[in-house]
Amino acid sequence: MKDYYSVLGIKKGSSDDDIKKAYRKLAMKYHPDRNEGDSKAENKFKDISEAYAVLSDNKKRREYDQVGSEGFHQKFSQEDIFRDFDINDILRGFGFGSGPGNPFQGQEGFSGEGGFGNRFHRQPQASPPPPLIKELSISFEEAALGAQRNISISRNGKVDETSIKIPAGITDGKTLRLKGKGHLGPDGKTLGDLHLKIRVQSHPLYRREGQNIVIDSEIKLTDAILGTTIEVQTLNGIKGVKIPPGTQNNAKLRLKGVGIKSPSGIQGDQLVNIKISTPKNLTDEQIQHVQFLRGTGI
Repeated sequence: MKDYYSVLGIKKGSSDDDIKKAYRKLAMKYHPDRNEGDSKAENKFKDISEAYAVLSDNKKRREYDQVGSEGFHQKFSQEDIFRDFDINDILRGFGFGSGPGNPFQGQEGFSGEGGFGNRFHRQPQASPPPPLIKELSISFEEAALGAQRNISISRNGKVDETSIKIPAGITDGKTLRLKGKGHLGPDGKTLGDLHLKIRVQSHPLYRREGQNIVIDSEIKLTDAILGTTIEVQTLNGIKGVKIPPGTQNNAKLRLKGVGIKSPSGIQGDQLVNIKISTPKNLTDEQIQHVQFLRGTGI
């Protein structure tokens, strides 16, 4: 997935003015009117225009910053990205035209308004059919770590196999949109989208709290008093957890960096919720020891 900040050569958090300046500089360099017949330059120009379409729009940029490149492209199609983005108007505003005050006027390689802007003009398309809506049940591990799944979709009287990528960190109730994987439209050519509503199955050991995974672990009373080390199952295998002396019931001990990674790259932790087991069926000798301890005020 393209990182839009890298495409424009700027850092995350750059100002609107910095974004505009970066795009203007690169547009001047890679504009196809200056690179006639150079497909690499044209593709580069398309990439920087796509990056600018997102980063110059505060709403799209905020979404991109929250979910990251992969999550953003799961949610937004090319049509969404360029919606309300008039590249002809943008280029004219940057001086890629023949009007007065054009800062590029007289520079070799710019042919004016009839140039590359027309290549971005989209012909009207038939309205796509309503999305095909399905539910997809996935395991806790698939939601946490991500997965590749092959699913069968029944549409228009046929069953098709479709491969989908489940992004790591996806939550229950989220919808994955697969462009062009839905019903065939009335025109017999236009394909609608497939909307997959994610249902995450419960897990016998784990539960999720944000980006953290919580697991209950039972220890003996004596271990809670004196301290010990226990082994705990994580998504990354068995990990040792040190139980400090005097640990209380329902204390949460943290295993750093073994939780769920968000689409923006933030790594969660695993919380070990301690459950202290109270002993039953003590022998007479054991009862005497406990009574002695009670007598000391413990």
